[in-house]
Amino acid sequence: MMVISEEFLQQLETLQMLIKNNIAGMFGGNHKSRTFGSSCEFADYRDYVPGDDITKIDWNAYARFENLYIKLYLDERQMHTRIYIDASKSVGFGKGKKDEQAIKMAAALMYLSICEMDKVSVYILRDNKVTEIITSISGKEAFYNNVGKLNDITFDGDCCISDALLPENVGYGDGLSVIISDFLTDNNFESAIDYLAEKKRDVLAVQILSREELNPKVRGKMHLFDSENTSRYYRKNIGRDIINAYKAALEYSIGRIRGYCSARGADYMLVPSDQSVNEVFFDKLVGMGVLK
Repeated sequence: MMVISEEFLQQLETLQMLIKNNIAGMFGGNHKSRTFGSSCEFADYRDYVPGDDITKIDWNAYARFENLYIKLYLDERQMHTRIYIDASKSVGFGKGKKDEQAIKMAAALMYLSICEMDKVSVYILRDNKVTEIITSISGKEAFYNNVGKLNDITFDGDCCISDALLPENVGYGDGLSVIISDFLTDNNFESAIDYLAEKKRDVLAVQILSREELNPKVRGKMHLFDSENTSRYYRKNIGRDIINAYKAALEYSIGRIRGYCSARGADYMLVPSDQSVNEVFFDKLVGMGVLK
């Protein structure tokens, strides 16, 4: 599945430029200094401004571009963004391309975190296991070298979010934890949110649903199967009453995860699978107060 393409990466660069300096504390949070550290790990450049330490000017860059640039190095108190992707068959089910949106959201959150000088790790959640696919990268070069691994994710099987996360080392008080899922499950996810909150992590739950899930158009005699367990099925004539009951159940499900996040001090986003990344980050994050 080729979701991460050159065109999409260019969109991320444009997005970052549009929202630069307007992120209100989610990436990097309020835990670390906005100044850069004195470690030996190079991070990025910025333009020289009067008053900067002239010993940090890159004279080789000046010789090439005839402009003064300051070298930036990673702060020793650097935050760590951890992104968990539900790789179950449910997220890969249907024509709504929830799986592609999950990958795009993960890539966008990776990129914004990298631009804030955070470390980033990415994991997949399948059945009751966590598998790390990108390990503690920093800087844009590492991002570009690793982001293509998201294209290799296959969506299959079940996902028990809490069973997978609770045995894991999730860090303590050092940044943002993101869970990307459709959260359409009978399995427990609440304990995972509690666990991350107890570890003093900032938490963001991203619920991805397709338009056919948000507003189903099916009517008539249907034979519907559970995408993760085909022994479970529903066979009935789908009419207005059934659709209304489904919408009420979906509203309850969305309210459940949104309310649980709110009660635990976590952030929540509902993301339709066909919404562009730019729309997600401007509409959703502005509404959440993450973007100023």
